[in-house]
Order: sequence, then C-alpha cells, then structure tokens
Amino acid sequence: MSTDPVVGAFEAKTRLAELLRETERGAAFVIVRRGKRVARLVPYDEAAAGERPESVEALFAALREVRSRATGKVDVRALIDEGRR
Repeated sequence: MSTDPVVGAFEAKTRLAELLRETERGAAFVIVRRGKRVARLVPYDEAAAGERPESVEALFAALREVRSRATGKVDVRALIDEGRR
C-alpha cells in the first residue's frame, strides 16, 4: 500500500495549484473520494513518457508477427483437455 499522503477530492480541487507545486518538487499524493482511492498524483517522468509509444509500437509489431504465423483454426476443446492432463 502507498505511503503517499492522502487528499480528499474536494481538498485536491481547492488546493490543486499547491499540490502541483509540491508534485513538481517530487511529492506524490493519493486522491480519495468517499474513502475510496481513485487517483494518484505523481511527478511527470519525461523518460518513461518518451518510451511508451515506442514500446507500444514494438508490442503491436510483435503481435502482428505472431498473427502472421498463425495457421488455421485452433481446437479450443483439445487445448482445454490437454491442460487438464
């Protein structure tokens, strides 16, 4: 479980500018609504943001390759029976 400070949704809305300043300095916050965790405010990670589209494209390319090698239909019942042995 996160050790980040918990902030209510209403408080987060009224203190957003302050929370953003603190987040820029490295702080992170968990935002709750009616006692339920609904969001986490964390500093933006430029390096991770730059990697995402490339890794998603690599994933799609790998999936396309696997699909291109697929041969015909799969007998799901046979796979289920094989898994039970």
